Amino acid sequence: MNRTYASIIALSLAAFGAGQALAADASAPKTREQVKAELAEAVRTGNIIGNEQGQKLNEIYPGRYPTQAATAGKTREQVKAELAEAVRTGNIIGNEQGQKLNEIYPSRYPAQTSVASKTRDQVKAELADAIRTGDIVAGGDRGQKLNELYPNQY
Repeated sequence: MNRTYASIIALSLAAFGAGQALAADASAPKTREQVKAELAEAVRTGNIIGNEQGQKLNEIYPGRYPTQAATAGKTREQVKAELAEAVRTGNIIGNEQGQKLNEIYPSRYPAQTSVASKTRDQVKAELADAIRTGDIVAGGDRGQKLNELYPNQY
């Protein structure tokens, strides 16, 4: 009996610790809307645990969900090049508060170039194109686009 209780307590503590470790995010906490959007995307793609064995719904019922695109990893050279660029521009965390080196010592690094924003006409053209192709999120919590819900219309 004591062994059973000890096992249950150990398993509970391990699950609690693992949940906290997975939930920890180095960046800022997520907003309610971000969490809802992530949940809607997970429901839409089947990336939710579906049984006691820990399988996701898209693994149990692959025909019900869109196929996941495989993401290619970066090569060692690409990672080294990114690191060298980050060191050169100061885009590396420099203290415990999470500030980057180029924020702490701005005179030591080249100025950050700002990205030009789109004009009103460009935004209108982009919206018209999205409406024409159905590339707009349909109302509801599922996060599906119109061209996914009604593929014959687009």
